[in-house]
Amino acid sequence: MRKFLFTLVMGLTCMSVFAQKEITVKAGTIVPLRATNTVAAAKVKVGEKVLFTVARDINIAGVTAIPYGTSVSGVVTLAKKSSWWGTKGRLTLNITELVMPNGTVIPLQNGIVQIQGKNRTALSVTLFALVVWPACFICGSKAEIPAGYEIQANVAANTTFTVE
Repeated sequence: MRKFLFTLVMGLTCMSVFAQKEITVKAGTIVPLRATNTVAAAKVKVGEKVLFTVARDINIAGVTAIPYGTSVSGVVTLAKKSSWWGTKGRLTLNITELVMPNGTVIPLQNGIVQIQGKNRTALSVTLFALVVWPACFICGSKAEIPAGYEIQANVAANTTFTVE
């Protein structure tokens, strides 16, 4: 009888440990993100996907709803490399969605990243007019997001999924 009760108790304990729980991530939940790779305006094109990862666990009701390292994708909406006459580089990304390990897609919003280089047009034009003609070849600084760059995005809509 003791073996039977012990087996029953252990079986119930194991079932509760492995039970799945339904979680709802509410709209507006802040998700900290980190750039996976360096993204340079000179090397990407508009429409290209850029990868980010979740920077820390997001816990809801004592359960890790969004684990650290979950993949997040963004889209390049503007990519202008720096050029002659001191024109600065510009890079804009829009973070769009988070894909959970189980395949659930969570839409994100307010994850817009805008990076601009330094404009050196005044320096280039002044040197060109006063000193020497090769000054027109002075470029503005590059726009790039270094690997590890951190931003935040918000969950766009209530999303319900099952967590183990």
